[in-house]
Amino acid sequence: MIQDISPHHFKNEYQPQPPRREDYWLCYDGRKVLLKAEAGEVDYPTFAEVESTRQVEDLYEDYTYLFSIDDKRFYLGDAKYAKKLNDYTWEDTQIFRSAAPKYLQFAGVTGWQLYRWYDTRKFCGHCGTSLVHDEKERMMRCPKCGNMEFPKICPAVIIGVTYGNKLLMSKYAGREYKKYALLAGFAEVGESIEETVRREVMEEVGLKVKNITYYKSQPWSFTDTLLMGFFCELDGEEEITLDREELALAEWFEREDIPVKEEDLSLTNEMIMVFKNGR
Repeated sequence: MIQDISPHHFKNEYQPQPPRREDYWLCYDGRKVLLKAEAGEVDYPTFAEVESTRQVEDLYEDYTYLFSIDDKRFYLGDAKYAKKLNDYTWEDTQIFRSAAPKYLQFAGVTGWQLYRWYDTRKFCGHCGTSLVHDEKERMMRCPKCGNMEFPKICPAVIIGVTYGNKLLMSKYAGREYKKYALLAGFAEVGESIEETVRREVMEEVGLKVKNITYYKSQPWSFTDTLLMGFFCELDGEEEITLDREELALAEWFEREDIPVKEEDLSLTNEMIMVFKNGR
């Protein structure tokens, strides 16, 4: 999956230190990311390259530390300083679904999640005062009322509903992603994650399920989500009542007829392949 970057080591402890010339400068503008793409691989600007443009006086003093991978640190760049980096272009962040090498793919999408959070946490939601970076935690703090804002992480479920040798698969309605997927949904206030599984299956396809079994989790930075995968069995009739606002279609597939190929990105794909291959 996208977070499996071994032998590289992701270090997300908040330990801000002044950047070095060889450290990475991750720059975003909405759904665009600044990068260099050559022969199927991506790369990001370093502080040395930004420094060479001679346009950022406090480059090494005014910084936002993100995380580290191995001995390289990653920091948030400012789009207004990107125009002179001629070797780099603005690309849609969907490139993170296929980018290589994998550790830079993961770094890019994780940085984008933090960029979106910082971009929407400039003022206190309680009193309106400008927020400031906390010195010890990855958190934005209000210096007036003490309100604290931590990175946004939304718990959600991926659900593999099985019926004997069949797997329930679906396609989203009105979304950019058009391939087959499993049922999914966000947890609501006041419910356990197992209750989320039952509710989402009932809401989206009108089915009851039993024997809910946890499989695996995945951070999914595209939607600020922590995904938790579950398999469960149909409990009762197999006839589907489709929620057409959420899904374009949902249908049962025999194991050998599942029209999905293996890829190394998502929890959804891994769960589909686990069932398809009888594991």
